[in-house]
Amino acid sequence: MKIFKAQNLACPIDGVQLQLNEKQLVCENGHAFDVARQGYVNLLPVQHKRSKQPGDSKEMVIARSQFLNTGVYHPIAEKLADMTFALISEYDQVTNNEPVCLMDAGCGEGYYLNSIFNDINNEDAELVLSFIGLDISKYAILESAKKNKQITWIVGTNRKPPVCAESVDIVLCVFGFQSFDGFYDVLKPGGKIVLVEPGPDHLQELRAIIYSDVKKADPADLSCLAAMGFSMMDSQSLQFKTGLIGNQQINNLLSMTPHFYRAKKQGREAAVKLLELDLTVDVVFRVLQKTG
Repeated sequence: MKIFKAQNLACPIDGVQLQLNEKQLVCENGHAFDVARQGYVNLLPVQHKRSKQPGDSKEMVIARSQFLNTGVYHPIAEKLADMTFALISEYDQVTNNEPVCLMDAGCGEGYYLNSIFNDINNEDAELVLSFIGLDISKYAILESAKKNKQITWIVGTNRKPPVCAESVDIVLCVFGFQSFDGFYDVLKPGGKIVLVEPGPDHLQELRAIIYSDVKKADPADLSCLAAMGFSMMDSQSLQFKTGLIGNQQINNLLSMTPHFYRAKKQGREAAVKLLELDLTVDVVFRVLQKTG
């Protein structure tokens, strides 16, 4: 596998392609963005922020890193890597003669994208790729940048990814904020989106403790996206049990999910006191293709 640093980053102010000039990314209109010593670049201008420190807090990033590093969610990462490799393998790189660009939109601390990178790197295939990890949280990107220096890590927003129009082959969105307008703009014609979302039984044992009324819901109906120019290519499910996890990892899991903020005080306090729990993981993988 040959890896190229992403060459298709765009100025978040005017959309013009950025060029690397020593330790800065610069557009032809003179807008410049420093490459941090950790290797990432912040392409989130003030006017695109909705708060002073948008996205996951430092505490949430630490909790997610600690939980994911236990390997409890490895089956999710493994299936995602298999599906992504299958999509990449469809590209005729001999004819196109350019890297396949993979962007993780809402990459968090980089666990899934780095797992995909390592799994594909172990495949016996002559692939030419570029990887972009995008997240609105500076704390998340700081953590991501520690994992893999061959991946291009950027602070930015899914609503308006700082990437050139029609320059990305595959967008991943793993338990993240979905902005199909933003994804459509950066995807090449025929490009794919891989969505990973909670299924109806996901973490049902934890939800039964923190909520008085547990409601099961399937992932959102995406049939409306046909009018935008997307078609559904595939839908797959993955279910497994975590086995018993202890108090620390229960609290890390709670801290890294929206349930921490949605639950009432009584529910959160009950979860915090749990000594161990065997959880159901129920995840849905859906693949969309840009047809319009």
